[in-house]
Amino acid sequence: MPLRKIAMLLAISLASPARAQLLTEAVTQPLAPPAWSVGPAELRLNAETSGALFDARQPGQSGAKTSGVRASGVLLLMPELRRDYDSGLSLRLNGTFAAADPLSRGGYDGDAIERLTVSARTGLGQLEVGLTDGAGDALDVGGPKVDLDVSLDDPRTSFYRDPRDGRAVISQFALRTQAGASSNYAKFVYTSPALFGAQLALSFTPSEGKQLPFLNAGPHVAGRQVEFWEAALRYETELGQVSLTGYGAVAESRAEHKLPGQEGTSDLSFGLRADYPLDEETSLSLGGSWRQSNAYAFDINQTWQPSTTRGQHVSAMLTRGAWSAGVEYGNGVAKEVGIAGLPRLGLNGTQASLGYLLSPSLRLSGGWQHLSYGRSSVAFYNGARQLKMDAVFLHLNLKTSDQ
Repeated sequence: MPLRKIAMLLAISLASPARAQLLTEAVTQPLAPPAWSVGPAELRLNAETSGALFDARQPGQSGAKTSGVRASGVLLLMPELRRDYDSGLSLRLNGTFAAADPLSRGGYDGDAIERLTVSARTGLGQLEVGLTDGAGDALDVGGPKVDLDVSLDDPRTSFYRDPRDGRAVISQFALRTQAGASSNYAKFVYTSPALFGAQLALSFTPSEGKQLPFLNAGPHVAGRQVEFWEAALRYETELGQVSLTGYGAVAESRAEHKLPGQEGTSDLSFGLRADYPLDEETSLSLGGSWRQSNAYAFDINQTWQPSTTRGQHVSAMLTRGAWSAGVEYGNGVAKEVGIAGLPRLGLNGTQASLGYLLSPSLRLSGGWQHLSYGRSSVAFYNGARQLKMDAVFLHLNLKTSDQ
């Protein structure tokens, strides 16, 4: 419906400059979610959709470079049933349901139900139960990003497809520098209120279960992880005109049905961001994040005693009004695990992008990205131990907004 409305307004604007002004005003207004009263509660249907057009140059199976304009996208429906009490208590039932192209499945491996939680909020903090991210993701801090969906770090959408199975190339080793060992497995999460600039989050995840929360132990594989304990701390302060935000998180779990050399996951991450206003309309942001895990390529079902994987991401962004421009650099290394036959695997990436916020609901970004992988042994699909890829992209994100 919103897209049809925008298309109609575009057609009308061609016939009248005055109506063109109406188009501008319509596009720049936030898109409010539909809402209904359900007894004493309120039901809102939030939604988000995004799509990318891109031209990616990557080796084909023969090794020759392939290119051509392609597209990818995702649709998210996020219903929320909410009841607020005069005492300050707020009860919520939230869900996130996704339909996505293989290149836009993000970090949840194509789950149709990405989140499904019940939460209670009071002045003492929030308690959340269900399919959701852990403590490390709840308070994550890192470098600034022009567009979260297509960033080098924890991207929702990638531009490179493996010709053998159609999956995203980055699924073999994606750069994710937040301590997210427990993914969206069913868990308990407590997030404290901010006090003197500090905020704490704790979470416990019984198993890798998703389909039947708390009743399913997850995949039947050796080294399956259980009993995830995670903690994260975030701190914000002001140093003159500079706003500083720091973050640290740790995650530990235990392994079941272990093969010789397998163990529980140990995950550690840090992040820092600084924001400095250059004038009333312009600000400069700098930051970075770092993560280390004993899970090979951050795959918790490949956790081995001699394994160490590290990832880091740094970025800078200049914002002026609705415009933003940024650069990013990221790399990661998964050390060789001889007892499991896993080679050394490395990745490097750079990105430059430009974004424009048309309204609180509509964002457009574009840019260039370079990503390369290398292995110590075992060739990639192109028959070589190196895989170098480039892409130019245009990304549009439309979501409901109350602002």
